[in-house]
Amino acid sequence: MTNRPTDKQPGRLKKRPEFLAVRRGEKRRGRLFLLEVLDRADGGPPRLGLTVTKKVGNAVARNRIRRRLKEATRVHAAGDMATGSDYVIVGRREVLDAPFDELKRELSRRIRGAR
Repeated sequence: MTNRPTDKQPGRLKKRPEFLAVRRGEKRRGRLFLLEVLDRADGGPPRLGLTVTKKVGNAVARNRIRRRLKEATRVHAAGDMATGSDYVIVGRREVLDAPFDELKRELSRRIRGAR
């Protein structure tokens, strides 16, 4: 359930070739995560993929990072996503220590393309 019923949640990237295709796009680096963006130019709904490497920590830590990023996208940043674009968020360990409000703001800012 979303807080705002009019919001359209992004689709998901599920297959490895979809994730690899996004790597060809623009990279927006931040302290908490790396955001990769690819404009598909097809006018379809935006799609989101989340990934956290094993370097970050054990499965518990990686899943917590993934859940925090997914929730920040759901409640705050989904409306900032452009149609016809794919987004991959590569989470970093700092996501665990960041206040949730800061995480939401940073994610929204990066998705909009602001520096």
